[in-house]
Amino acid sequence: MDFSLPTDLVAYLGELDRFIEREIKPLEQADDNIRFFDHRREWARTDFENGGLPRHEWEALLRKAKDLADAAGHLRFPVPKQYGGKDGSNLWMAVIREHFAAKGLGLHNDLQNEHSIVGNFPVVTMLDRYGRDDQKAMIDGSIKGKYRITFGLTEPHHGSDATHMETRAVPATRDNVKGWIINGEKMWTTGMHVATHCALFARTSGNDGDARGITCFLVPAKSHGVKVEEYMWTFNMPTDHPRVSFTDVFVPEDALFGEVGRGLSLAQCFVHQNRIRQAASSLGAAVYCINESVRYARERKPFGRALAENQAIQFPLVELATQAEMLRLLIRKTAWEMDQLTEEQIERTLSDRVSMCNYWANRLCCESADRAMQVHGGMGYSRHKPFEHIYRHHRRYRITEGSEEIQMRKVAGFLFGYMGPGKH
Repeated sequence: MDFSLPTDLVAYLGELDRFIEREIKPLEQADDNIRFFDHRREWARTDFENGGLPRHEWEALLRKAKDLADAAGHLRFPVPKQYGGKDGSNLWMAVIREHFAAKGLGLHNDLQNEHSIVGNFPVVTMLDRYGRDDQKAMIDGSIKGKYRITFGLTEPHHGSDATHMETRAVPATRDNVKGWIINGEKMWTTGMHVATHCALFARTSGNDGDARGITCFLVPAKSHGVKVEEYMWTFNMPTDHPRVSFTDVFVPEDALFGEVGRGLSLAQCFVHQNRIRQAASSLGAAVYCINESVRYARERKPFGRALAENQAIQFPLVELATQAEMLRLLIRKTAWEMDQLTEEQIERTLSDRVSMCNYWANRLCCESADRAMQVHGGMGYSRHKPFEHIYRHHRRYRITEGSEEIQMRKVAGFLFGYMGPGKH
């Protein structure tokens, strides 16, 4: 059994590294753009006078980097070839995401908002697999930034229990146009401040807790009755995570996204891709923290002895490095298996391992960042090092992404026999 990476993948990593040095790093250094990544990052990214939303300059810089990557043929790597991509696999994406995150903070890849020069486009996958032809026509625009489709699944009173959905959609006719009227609320609808549409999940039949009976709609963000109620601050970072209300929102029949009552299939399509790639990014960030700690421990010599000579420094890093190595194998194996299966097969037979990768990678990253802060001493806890930023971001993942609860519940479902093969 050969566990080595394909030679063409290794070659592509080298190509990406050269592109970063040639085009992304100069942009990062121009016009003091480094302020978005050094000790000034939170202040530079946050528009405090506008409710804490991301500053326009910050988001414009990210868009410029994406455009450079798109022109170079990298941004659309995971997208199907008919939309200008390279049909990049989950395995390749996992390796690329770990590689990027292990480089540390930078314009090439920023985990706070899922920015990367090799894009992660779960909405494109949803449009391609479940959209009508007119909805698939939105794919190019969603990659270029013309369309921004947010994800409206989580609700204020039910959090991780996505199937206990109070948002309702009922058939209706308005001005002789058939459609649906939607009422409800959503939380953590990331990006709503610049959204053109919301992929909104609402119950159209069945009872609370049923997997069937949930339907997805592409709701224009400026529809009458759509209101951002508040933006939720998280760990002193810019907030683009609002609570949004939908009050008597009418959408025509062509807003339907996928099959009536089968909306969770779209949601699973979104989260499976997102979570295996997020796991790889978290692993990469953990590796960065571990490597920086080892390097510093070798250089730092308090009282005339290198920190690295102390077992109290060595052994915790040994444990973290061991966990990282084991997790890397699990992530890559799981990503490879995902590439062999349909979305329905992944949900039925593999989603427990996707969950394992996700929650453990986030936990490992938090532990590695915390250890890096300790090894680096006082400076480790300052904003002059990136570790506190990495810690806060991945601690937020563990909460707002539901990684601890949702993912462990999924694993428990397979382990104790109420989910998994034969249970659907």
